[in-house]
Amino acid sequence: MVHCIPLEPEFSAGQSAEKAVWEQLRLSLPDDAVLAHSVAVRHGAVEHEIDLLVLWPGVGLAAIEVKGGLVGVENGAWYQSDARGRHPMKDPMAQVQSASHAFKKWIAEQTGTALNSRFAHIVCLPYTEVPASWAKADLPRDLLLDQKDLKHSAHSVRRAIQEQGGGYSALAPAFADRISRHLAADFAPEHLQTSEALENEDLQEHLTTRQAILLGATRSLPRVRFIGGAGSGKTWMAVEKAKQLAKDNERVGLFCYNKGLGHYLKKQVGAWRQNKPIHVGEFHEYARSLGVPDGTGQDYFDVQMPRLLRELALELPEAEKLDAIIVDEAQDFAPEWWEALLACTKDPLQGKIYAFMDVRQNVYRRWNGENPGASFGPAAPLVPIHVDDNLRNTRRIAQTFKNLAGDQVKPRGGQGMPVRFVSCSTEDAVELASDCVDPLIEEGWANNQIALLTTNRRHPIHQEHYDLNTIDSAYWPAFHANEEEFYGHVLGFKGLERSVVVLCVNGFKDMSRAVEQLYVGLSRARSLLVVVGDKELIDEACGTELHAALASATPWTP
Repeated sequence: MVHCIPLEPEFSAGQSAEKAVWEQLRLSLPDDAVLAHSVAVRHGAVEHEIDLLVLWPGVGLAAIEVKGGLVGVENGAWYQSDARGRHPMKDPMAQVQSASHAFKKWIAEQTGTALNSRFAHIVCLPYTEVPASWAKADLPRDLLLDQKDLKHSAHSVRRAIQEQGGGYSALAPAFADRISRHLAADFAPEHLQTSEALENEDLQEHLTTRQAILLGATRSLPRVRFIGGAGSGKTWMAVEKAKQLAKDNERVGLFCYNKGLGHYLKKQVGAWRQNKPIHVGEFHEYARSLGVPDGTGQDYFDVQMPRLLRELALELPEAEKLDAIIVDEAQDFAPEWWEALLACTKDPLQGKIYAFMDVRQNVYRRWNGENPGASFGPAAPLVPIHVDDNLRNTRRIAQTFKNLAGDQVKPRGGQGMPVRFVSCSTEDAVELASDCVDPLIEEGWANNQIALLTTNRRHPIHQEHYDLNTIDSAYWPAFHANEEEFYGHVLGFKGLERSVVVLCVNGFKDMSRAVEQLYVGLSRARSLLVVVGDKELIDEACGTELHAALASATPWTP
């Protein structure tokens, strides 16, 4: 049967005449011919359309303009009689000629070869009978097909091409095939999954910006704890809150603990044209910026530095103190850090504080079982506002860690791709996780969409940056510049995300913190999550909370 483009055209109610001619030609043309419907061609700013186009290998081409109703010519002008009555219409031969010329120019540009094959311009009137002797200066009778001619439609088209078609030769089969491919204009997403992921992530971005409604609803509250699970848009809200306050000329500090998150916050604020916070980044950077001397050791950072900052704050001029404190991943801040920050504000008891936290990501256990940030001694408490919607992960990823995040979490993203599981021993986890990267790139993921996160020892590439002391100068800048795949640790990736995360479960330094680490790692992926490790170790860490979720994951051998 003749090759049709498209295979099954959709004819509107006003195209019944075109449908009738299409059916006649579809049934009568030879199998090697091509029949195309509604070929639209743009020539400069002008749009043309060929109602029906025939490619006939060994013969030539025919462009057909179809006119329904009863058609006639009076005093050289064309008219049409239909349900609306009699009315003038454009010259059909002029229409088909203009469209054909535009098509010839377009196909020559596409193929790099001029179209010199015989090409007939035909007017078809499927409901009108025209005398056999009729002719018009620009329209020989052989180029007009009436109701009777359609009974032998293929024969009539062939005669029109061979006897009236302009051109020098028959249409070569190979050239007909090339033209056909351009008419069909077939293309398919090279990587369907990654295309769907981009759409899902656009939805996630849209949902996240809706959290501005929540910020607006709480704008009159000066001290708030926004409590939400992973993927609820807390970091976006923290940055947006800082922008709002800075725009009002308030002295704002936007704080976090992790280096990676600090670099991210600086990048976001760096793009602003308006007023910016007084400080953006890590708490310890702020202390140093005010003159607290540097030191080493965990005791220095956890105890001595905040004490020295409190003492320095006593001498800090009022004009240099902060109007507002915003802390992202606030559960990471020890009570002593909060006290030091409050001492740097103009009103430690009643001043503005906005803490964005996930109590189930309390991986550093700095609050000894207390509710992080619930109170600060005699200072006014922070009003708890719960942010329950998960917006940054697909539903399949969110369902994986839902039991770890709490029943209140409500996945709102798209369905997404199945989670994958690579089963291996803990000793082999790093090697097999590394082997996942290249196959993911072959699937269509860009290397800068992929992050590989370990739960115990650093990945060798991460370790090399650590040994060379390039964490600040090269490691994190490369991540935020989206230059390449990223190799990190779950603890350093809190508050961050990538489209694809390969979670390498290569053991735990402290099994009592394994649940929190897995929760962080599982929730960093926006579109595709790949878990690599030993299910028995994961079961040991989480009991049955993850077992069912990973049991439904797709086994994968990269």
